[in-house]
Amino acid sequence: MSQNKPTQYDVIILGAGASGLMCAATAGYQGKSVLVIDHAPKAAAKIRISGGGKCNFTNLDVSPNNYICQNPHFVKSALSRYPSSAFIELVERHGLAFEQRELGKLFCAERASDLIQILRTEADWAGVEVKTNCSMIKLDYINEMYQVQTSEGVFTTAKLVVATGALSFPKLKATGLGYEIAQQFGLNVINTSPGLVPLVFEDKWLQRISALSGLALDVTVSAGKQSFQEAILFTHNGLSGPGILQVSNYWQIGKPIHINLLPGLVILDELKQLKQSGESISKWLNLYWPKRFTQAWLEWFPIENQLSNLTDDALIEYTENLENWTIYPSDTAGYDKAEVTLGGVDTDEISSKTFESNKQPGLYFIGEVLDVTGHLGGYNFQWAWASGVACGLAV
Repeated sequence: MSQNKPTQYDVIILGAGASGLMCAATAGYQGKSVLVIDHAPKAAAKIRISGGGKCNFTNLDVSPNNYICQNPHFVKSALSRYPSSAFIELVERHGLAFEQRELGKLFCAERASDLIQILRTEADWAGVEVKTNCSMIKLDYINEMYQVQTSEGVFTTAKLVVATGALSFPKLKATGLGYEIAQQFGLNVINTSPGLVPLVFEDKWLQRISALSGLALDVTVSAGKQSFQEAILFTHNGLSGPGILQVSNYWQIGKPIHINLLPGLVILDELKQLKQSGESISKWLNLYWPKRFTQAWLEWFPIENQLSNLTDDALIEYTENLENWTIYPSDTAGYDKAEVTLGGVDTDEISSKTFESNKQPGLYFIGEVLDVTGHLGGYNFQWAWASGVACGLAV
């Protein structure tokens, strides 16, 4: 290809991840010439490793309430136009075997690479050109055209879609390129931070928690006003597991998290019955917890094993420990361990119907680069599919 004359496309998409490939296939099926550019060596690397290599690609029950965004109405249009049932229909047409897990989560039955193959096949059928290992060097806007200078030549288009993802998983070549492009064209970017991420501890609690590494408990965990009843996992540097990842999106440094260690029980009533029956509290706790945790808990929060000598006030106080165990994480485990990035391109600057910038004609933003973060459970991938399709139809 001659380096002198730029090659022109109807649509250029920066990023060959979930939203980028979905947008590309949709636009290609509308008869547009589409080029997808990605600096990573392979398309959709994040799909390949997510969900333990099986990719939790959507959820049976998706609503705007499953998303964090400064404008909570922004997600409604795309999600209603491309619901999870539409994506399920797509993967079923391709014969993907998948399994349903707790809380409506859908995973590939075999491996996530099967899903990537479907996206690549759709892009091929739609006539999309995909260039991986292709880095963007410079982006200019000249005479109402975007000129994208890359390591493989110069390409021009009137419609540029930014689907670059965000900062989580730097090992997979994640960068802040999308935010830089937004700022280049005067768009506001809301401060970013790691989301769906383990929480780490220091000092006394780090020692206590790390000694229980590998142990899991079903609890209700809260941060701020948000609560989730899901499992937590003790690790060598803090707490992880679905419940912790969920609240990490709402937790702020310097603030505590609260854990109800026996959700579904009226703990005070149970303790009063134990007091009357004379049964030991350790035996009772072992009905609900691994013995290792019971032993550790009774060391951290000692109480007489037989409750018969205790006052009701003492039982109320102990109930509070069990129902509202309050601990202060020191930090998150950072972008290396985060599944998503909170914050991003301000949705007030973007059309919720077309995903075009309100300030800069022909410039679109989709997927995780936007200030839209889903809960754990397939919601972030569903946002990628829905925003990709909405934008693909618009361009």
